[in-house]
Amino acid sequence: MDLRVAIPKIRVLPPREARLRTLAQGADQAEAWAEKARAKAEPVVEKLTSLRTRLATAAVGILAVWLFIHVMFGANGMVVYRTKRAEYQNLQKEIGQLQKEQDHYSEQVNQLKTDPKRIEKEAREQFHYARPGEVVYVSPEPAAPPQPSTNSASK
Repeated sequence: MDLRVAIPKIRVLPPREARLRTLAQGADQAEAWAEKARAKAEPVVEKLTSLRTRLATAAVGILAVWLFIHVMFGANGMVVYRTKRAEYQNLQKEIGQLQKEQDHYSEQVNQLKTDPKRIEKEAREQFHYARPGEVVYVSPEPAAPPQPSTNSASK
């Protein structure tokens, strides 16, 4: 059985002033390295910034074109809207005409129910009724035009 205990090595830290001096000496080298890295990275950063600006401008342009096309020709675009609006106006006109026609027919039905003169007129015209002592003259049906007997007339 091993009963040894590991004791870490004791490090002696330099005094505070020495540590600050070491840091100050390293700071000059770090600043020089940072300046050199910045000088190398600056053209790349400028190119990336320029590229980012161009890409953003192109993306906004593409978005604007897509939005214009969608608004004009999309499922609910202006072209469809105008077509639907014209169709709506035509249907409104047709509804108005049908409403007038229905009012006219309703008036005729009402007259046929209540107006004795209108009832008498319809009875005389449709059923050829007459009052006692009156004679009704009915014209014969017009004769059909004769069919040609030969095929030469149909050519």
